[in-house]
Amino acid sequence: MKRVRFLVVGGFLGAGKTTALLRLAAHYQRLGRRVGLITNDQAANLVDTAAVAAGGFRVEEVAGACFCCKFDDLARLAEKLRVEKLDGDAGHDEAPVVLIGEPVGSCTDLAATVIQPLQRLYGDRYSLAPYSVLVDPNRARQIVLERGFGGFSAKVAYVFQKQLEEADLIGLNKIDLLAPGQREELLAALAREFPQARVLPISGLTGEGFDAFCAALDANDPAGRNIAAVDYDLYAEGEAELGWLNVAIELTASAPLSAEALVRELVEAIRRELSGQGEVAHLKVLFEAGSDRAIANFVGSGSMVRVSRPGGFSAASGRVVINARAHLAPDLLLTAAQRAQQSVLARLGATAKVVDEAHFRPARPVPTHRVDAS
Repeated sequence: MKRVRFLVVGGFLGAGKTTALLRLAAHYQRLGRRVGLITNDQAANLVDTAAVAAGGFRVEEVAGACFCCKFDDLARLAEKLRVEKLDGDAGHDEAPVVLIGEPVGSCTDLAATVIQPLQRLYGDRYSLAPYSVLVDPNRARQIVLERGFGGFSAKVAYVFQKQLEEADLIGLNKIDLLAPGQREELLAALAREFPQARVLPISGLTGEGFDAFCAALDANDPAGRNIAAVDYDLYAEGEAELGWLNVAIELTASAPLSAEALVRELVEAIRRELSGQGEVAHLKVLFEAGSDRAIANFVGSGSMVRVSRPGGFSAASGRVVINARAHLAPDLLLTAAQRAQQSVLARLGATAKVVDEAHFRPARPVPTHRVDAS
């Protein structure tokens, strides 16, 4: 069987990875290449997985820890996608020829713990693309250009920096939000600070710059060649400063609700509750009724609430999923989300039943494998 192209696309929370990966998947699909995606989170009920499924792509999920700590699960699901036929593949014998992995946004050291081990252990099955890391322009300005912490602590900013240090390819995402002068300033700063990587401007939303980005991913350049020097104590402490919240709710209303208005209002309400308490790294809300889905998100100060997947439908019942990551104690994050949810649903005449909930700080990363720089 021909080797499958495997793309791992990292980046800090809020970098716009899911939107970009959906555009990547659509690009390869248009070329006649089957695509499978593997998402990743510290807990179950991930909005990103639902977003990928809504895009019509085959998706598997590694939950409970990052790819590096659940490497065997990643390898198992990659093999499942590699050998199984996809829905609608009747009459075709070939498995997907492109796999795309989206790691947890608070993880780093992936070149050493994921890319290199995949190459060494499964090089006969997978051809690894250059390791790409996407970056949000607001965070890039705050941390790289202005040398601040982006509203976080120095330890959280350390994780952000290390992600960029290990990249083969850096994608300055969301350039549709930047004026030409701002774009050039950030591109120059990223190229100056991280000379080991090629830096490209892209927009996962509009597709600008994607031809060059895809060409770079398809190049036969070394993958995961930049093994960063990572202090695992600092890394673990920085990641653990982030509160994590995943909630799944069954919603029932007295009359049909606009899905798009509902997700936007819930995100706005949670954002207001969190204002002044701690910097939001990423906040996503999904509403799904049957096969219909709407998603809204917010990625911290300096940004706006955006509907990333418009839902032109209304429903009186469905499932709401809230994913929130913030520089805040998990209990406070949960309380803020509960207050916001209760306020919005009361106003809309809706009731909710929590069917699953997890709030915590990520545990110390313990990689299954790690390849040294030597």
